[in-house]
Amino acid sequence: MNTSVVIDNQNREEAIEQAHAPISGTKAIRSTSTKEKPNYELLATQLDEIKADIKRKVGAEDAAYIRRIILIQRVCEWSGRVLLMLGFIQPLLWVAGVLSLATAKILDNMEIGHNVMHGQYDWMNDKHINSKGYEWDIACDGASWNRVHNYEHHTYTNIIGKDRDFGYGLLRLSNDFRWRVKNLWQFATYIVLSVLFQWGVSYHEMAAERVFFGKKKDNRKNQVTHSELKKRFFSKGARQLVKDYVLFPLLAGPLFLWVFTGNLIANLLRNLWTSTIIFCGHFTGDVETFKEEDCINETRGQWYYRQALGSSNIKGGNLFHVLTGHLSFQIEHHLFPDIPARRYREMAPKVEAVFKEHGMHYNTGGFLKQYGSVLKRIIRYSFP
Repeated sequence: MNTSVVIDNQNREEAIEQAHAPISGTKAIRSTSTKEKPNYELLATQLDEIKADIKRKVGAEDAAYIRRIILIQRVCEWSGRVLLMLGFIQPLLWVAGVLSLATAKILDNMEIGHNVMHGQYDWMNDKHINSKGYEWDIACDGASWNRVHNYEHHTYTNIIGKDRDFGYGLLRLSNDFRWRVKNLWQFATYIVLSVLFQWGVSYHEMAAERVFFGKKKDNRKNQVTHSELKKRFFSKGARQLVKDYVLFPLLAGPLFLWVFTGNLIANLLRNLWTSTIIFCGHFTGDVETFKEEDCINETRGQWYYRQALGSSNIKGGNLFHVLTGHLSFQIEHHLFPDIPARRYREMAPKVEAVFKEHGMHYNTGGFLKQYGSVLKRIIRYSFP
């Protein structure tokens, strides 16, 4: 067995099991905020009760739901690919094909892939719907996502110097980072990142590990060798490129360009949607950051508190929540990452009530409000 795969699986399990464990040391958590802190022990007890209540309900209904979503995703994908080839009959069929394929990719990445790889459905013991073997329709290698996102980001959320997802090493989003001249054009950097989001996510671990560029960090323990990272990066990326821009266009014969262009636009729509939702969940104006030295020896309640202050929700209807992978409930996702995401809607009012009791801000709002605050944050920290 490939040892790197074993490490990947161990990291995913540790992310779930150790996320509530203290970070060893002597200090207690302190955010950059000066607001009064809650009763951490009571907070942990109340949120644990919400989680336990939902876990008792998880079962056949959730299994049927994810299988239904997978079926819908497959129907959208294949109908989309067929419609792209029928565009010569009626251009509107081609447009419908693009939208159908984009929807399939969004469902695969958000409601299915992201949630399955969090282990939300491992209890089903279905080898096809399991975090250990699931691979999604995106350039990012699933194992890399498990290491950098599921483990690092969810364990060390918004801890400066530990959470490599905060700004992705490209954007200055708080005063915790020294201003550099390149930050002046970081709004343009954000636009490029959004357009090429699947490739940014794919390259994220490589950039952090200084595989191609930059000074190697001293005393950093690499879970996977640089050669293995490069192998997986190029292998997964090549498969995606061949599938969407060579194989299916060739199958279309004289309609090569119709299908090629349709696939390109579908991927673009998916990239823009996923990046926008993810930014709204992590980088709104009210999201707070934490110092590494102040998060040492944090209790479970303090971990919950940090997750709450480091995340934000988006209000919307049922279809909107499904298309976001229920990451419109980013607060609940960070509190309970291994709970089937469809349950977050049920948990949200209870979580908000607990926050209100403790005087904690429940960061939520409509899409335009939240996305507007993201853009404002990007622009604000473009300057010293």
